[in-house]
Amino acid sequence: MRIRGGISFVGLIYILIGIFVAWDHDYITLGLLKRVFSALLAVFLWFLVLLGVNLHVH
Repeated sequence: MRIRGGISFVGLIYILIGIFVAWDHDYITLGLLKRVFSALLAVFLWFLVLLGVNLHVH
């Protein structure tokens, strides 16, 4: 018997509802999403940052 890893369907629904509620109550905003996306780009494309590429999402 194998144990399957990952998230269940109920867990996924729980997370999606949480994201919607946080968005609805302004805990998650468009500005926050832009900053997080810019930070993720900088982490994964750090070599471009060292070359002077601006990865800020406007």
